[in-house]
Amino acid sequence: METGKQKNLKQLLLTAIVLLVLNFAGIYYFKRFDLTHDKRYTLSPTTLSIVEEVQEPLYIDVFLEGDFPGEFKRLQDETRQLLEEFHARNSNIIFNFTNPLADEKTRDQAIQELYKMGMTPISVTVDDKGKQSQEVVFPWAMVNYEKKTVKLPLLKNMLGASTAEKVVSSVQHLEYAITEAINKVTKEKEKKVAIIKGNGEMNDRLMGDFIKTVRESYFIAPFTLDSVAKDPERTLKQLKGYDLTVIAKPTEAFTEQEKQVIDQYIVAGGKTLWMIDAVQIEMDSLYNSTGSTLAFPKDLNLNDIFFKYGFRINPDLVKDEMATRIKLASGAQGSETQYQEYPWKFSPYVYPDSDNPIVKNMSGIRFEFANGIDILKNDIKKTVLLKSSPYSKKIGTPVEVKLEMVSEEGNPKDYIGKGSIPVAVLLEGKFHSAFENRVLPFKDPSYKKEDKAGQMIVISDGDIIKNQLDKEFQPMELGYDKWTGNLYDNKGFIMNCVNYLLDDKGLINIRSKDVDLPMLDVQKVHDNYSTAQFITVGLPIVILALFGVLFTYLRKRKYSK
Repeated sequence: METGKQKNLKQLLLTAIVLLVLNFAGIYYFKRFDLTHDKRYTLSPTTLSIVEEVQEPLYIDVFLEGDFPGEFKRLQDETRQLLEEFHARNSNIIFNFTNPLADEKTRDQAIQELYKMGMTPISVTVDDKGKQSQEVVFPWAMVNYEKKTVKLPLLKNMLGASTAEKVVSSVQHLEYAITEAINKVTKEKEKKVAIIKGNGEMNDRLMGDFIKTVRESYFIAPFTLDSVAKDPERTLKQLKGYDLTVIAKPTEAFTEQEKQVIDQYIVAGGKTLWMIDAVQIEMDSLYNSTGSTLAFPKDLNLNDIFFKYGFRINPDLVKDEMATRIKLASGAQGSETQYQEYPWKFSPYVYPDSDNPIVKNMSGIRFEFANGIDILKNDIKKTVLLKSSPYSKKIGTPVEVKLEMVSEEGNPKDYIGKGSIPVAVLLEGKFHSAFENRVLPFKDPSYKKEDKAGQMIVISDGDIIKNQLDKEFQPMELGYDKWTGNLYDNKGFIMNCVNYLLDDKGLINIRSKDVDLPMLDVQKVHDNYSTAQFITVGLPIVILALFGVLFTYLRKRKYSK
């Protein structure tokens, strides 16, 4: 008997020693295990490097506390679990879930304050066995660090998508969204963006939301090319001080000297975002007594340098059956004019299908009078980011465009072999000078035929960056159409382009992460409610009862002998 006690004591002592050793080792060795098959809670190296640099307390207030339907509950859980990973890596990252509408007395005031801060709520329908009710959800968070604050949208706005689809897409990019917000508030601005002026480019007010958003992370300023005529060398030197140039919808031809300045900036490794219209036509020109206008080629004197870089923007219009909608007067009822929405085939609704992190898992992007891009062979790597649908074709110019075209019915046979037209292309590599083996427009001692590797993104629509104006003529959110109330993903796409071109840390590559998030089929559960209830509630009780009966029987059988 004593021997048995001694053995038990030794086992207890050994167990205690092992536990003490494990706890002691845990102080010096940190390890968390991600058992999900898609490793959704395993932070990327880029995220870890940004998180580890947070030196002071960083507070994240998440407005996802409350009684939500299943889809938003899933978004709440995924956000909480991911933030726990951030906190585990750096205790300076502190998060808190709160319900801004919890107090009924201050509910309306809280909603107004959140609206003023640019955070819009989502009204969702909660369906419980046929009983429906409306819930207001604010899928937002606020990231605060020292004196800086940024808004963090947690739910992507995807036109035509179900709530479940929006949640899945949002979870896909949750790590990127949180990491980008942390990077914004913790890092000082370093990169500089130049908005090229001097050739009839888009007015700042019409791209005000873009400028405002870029200014949150980068220095941004206008840069006029007018000084090229007086001192091109000085202008080139100043331009090389910028990390990215944005050329948005020029309407006047570039001079040869201006082209040489841009060319040498690109050859030296400068990044460029081109948004070019090769056809002269504006939507406003259609709203006249005839409802028609002439679309004709626009000569910007850029074709030769584009050809050298490896692409060509054709002076044609992309007509696409997959189109966004416009609102037109359809009649009158009493003294009020009645309006109706029609698909406008010269405004393609482009859904990205590329795995490139710039566009992966993005929702639809609105184009307006886009042109086709031809990809030419050279040593530059080219990636098609966006293309029209298979049911699209090119319309040559000059051509008369009429509003009455909204009533045209398409025939799939008309688009066989004509669709999937590139409208946005990424080019990467060492660009050869377009003035190689040519007489230079101006003498430049620092001229080089080839130098550093660079990147550029070419978009064949100048209006993709254009925001509408409200009643006070202030910029509205980029991608929002005030006439139809639709919000397109133009802002997300353009900002991804900027971030990709200026990203030294590879932050945007986090968007390539795949997350497999199975969602509960609510309709299937409703249709098979009794069966599901028996499986989830009744079956475990039956199994437990059978185990109890079997255990009792075996126990009696053993000890009755």
